[in-house]
Amino acid sequence: LICPPPSVLVGRLLKTIAMGQALSMLICGTAVSCQYLAEAGVETPMLQSFLNYVLLLLTYTASLSFRKGDGNILQILKTKWWRYLLMGLTDVEANYTVVKAYQFTTLTSIQLLDCFVIPVLMVLSWFFLKTRYRLVHFVAVAVCLLGVGAMVGADLLAGRDQGSTSDVLLGDGLVLVSAALYAVSNVCQEYTVKNLSRGEFLGMMGLFGTLISGIQLAILETSAVAAIKWNWKIIVLFAAYAFCMYALYSFMPLVVKMTSATAVNLSLLTADLFSLFCGIFLFYFFSGLYIVSFVVITVGFVMFNAVPTYTPVPESSDSAGEEDDGKGETCSKREQKGAKEEGTETSNRRAVTYVTEEHSTKM
Repeated sequence: LICPPPSVLVGRLLKTIAMGQALSMLICGTAVSCQYLAEAGVETPMLQSFLNYVLLLLTYTASLSFRKGDGNILQILKTKWWRYLLMGLTDVEANYTVVKAYQFTTLTSIQLLDCFVIPVLMVLSWFFLKTRYRLVHFVAVAVCLLGVGAMVGADLLAGRDQGSTSDVLLGDGLVLVSAALYAVSNVCQEYTVKNLSRGEFLGMMGLFGTLISGIQLAILETSAVAAIKWNWKIIVLFAAYAFCMYALYSFMPLVVKMTSATAVNLSLLTADLFSLFCGIFLFYFFSGLYIVSFVVITVGFVMFNAVPTYTPVPESSDSAGEEDDGKGETCSKREQKGAKEEGTETSNRRAVTYVTEEHSTKM
């Protein structure tokens, strides 16, 4: 097999780090816009999610409608509609439960318990995606979680607002449910973008996400939406949130395809730090532990991606019409095919040479 040279692997690692931090900054954008919306008295998490799914519907779902053959939206719905319905339901409820948790528990609890998504992801990836981890990957995860611990400690030292404590047990339970749902959603996303296509995943997510969040919006938030006092600031905040979420959903499958859902979630641990850096003027005290936390999480992320995991090469990636970059200890199908053809050509040349030499000897 022909595997990429070290320079290519280093370049891919640097690209992965940059793309992972770009995702964190997009999440930071959603957090900052949510914070200002909450300060303005707007508490409509389902409406905000609904806007994102509508944007996905208008772009990716619409593009599926113009495809021909098996990639057409009608063909996809005939065979896999129930799968994408479950995926859409999981994603919508994961977004809703984590936002709802802020009403009942503290920010510290949410930051710590939200990390539950990583071990759940690793277990699901092991069983369903056949991903195999090495010792260094577990050490890297532990390092990242230590970074999260440093960040929580810095929050406590800085006296950062810890949110509500009206029902901590309920809030903590919602965070754990959200983490489990995110893990399921991310594993489904990784399988889909690596075995089918990014466009199909986003198109179906836009369709079913719009349907499910629209129904839930009508049931739960009709009065809250009617109570919004619309002005240019509220409109800009809604637009900023929708743009960041749309970019996050569009961009994240690319990073997942290059690495894995677990690696992406490790990189997203720095999102809270970016949110802090953006709103640092709101705090009276800044702890050096924030910088230590950022460095530790980044080191853990680099460790996780520096040593590849093993994942079987997807069988249907070529038919999806997207280039397969390969991952882990495996090489791409294109490289395997090239190696096989090269080996066949070499064998043929040797056979011809042998026959020629034998003929010359007889002469």
